[in-house]
Amino acid sequence: MKDMRRLSDNEIADQLRGAREELFDAKFKLATRQLKNFRTMPQARRKIARLLTVMRERTTESDTSG
Repeated sequence: MKDMRRLSDNEIADQLRGAREELFDAKFKLATRQLKNFRTMPQARRKIARLLTVMRERTTESDTSG
């Protein structure tokens, strides 16, 4: 989480896009019975949630300071 807070807004957006693609791929592989590591889905969901939390923290910080 600390590492995510150090990222810039663009880097967070890129990481979020990648995590969403990873989750989509895992869901697709699950549907086609090709998924071998079932832990990838919850891990991707948690990563997305963490990134969204950091983004939300930044927007609330900018709202309260402005």
